[in-house]
Amino acid sequence: FSSGFGGVNPNSKIPAMVDTSTTPSICLFESGSMLVYLAEKFGAFLSTDVHKRAETMNWVMWQMGSAPFVGGGFGHFYAYAPFKMQYPIDRYAMEAKRQLHVLDTHLANNEFMIGGEYSIADMAIWPWYGALAREAYNAQEFLSVHEYQNLQRWVDLVGSREAVKRGRMVNRT
Repeated sequence: FSSGFGGVNPNSKIPAMVDTSTTPSICLFESGSMLVYLAEKFGAFLSTDVHKRAETMNWVMWQMGSAPFVGGGFGHFYAYAPFKMQYPIDRYAMEAKRQLHVLDTHLANNEFMIGGEYSIADMAIWPWYGALAREAYNAQEFLSVHEYQNLQRWVDLVGSREAVKRGRMVNRT
């Protein structure tokens, strides 16, 4: 808290970044904001087509509003709470499964989140829901993630990208 980080992110949480290539520097916080900024700056992973761009933004904002509920709520009560409480576990599991169903249904007709194009929507959603489908909280059997075949296909597809593989190695030994 004394490093000046609060000047970059007033919420004092990660992620945050500073683009020093501009004058003055640009401070960014929250992953959605950072993804949009970088996509626009480098002209990649965010379509200029108004319809595809709107769909991308819809899914990015869906992730911003949905994933913390699953990660914070379900993860806490299922895996980290000091004692088991069935009602919150069941409530958050129901919502987690609803969200997995939303993704699975969408991915039934789309290779990636935005049709056949890998985008910042995939980048935003995959770390949360890919982890939930594969490893997070050791809850895959409890959530019956094997039932979401379209989601499983997408998790494999995005996870096989070289940049994703490299990104997953950050901060790991």
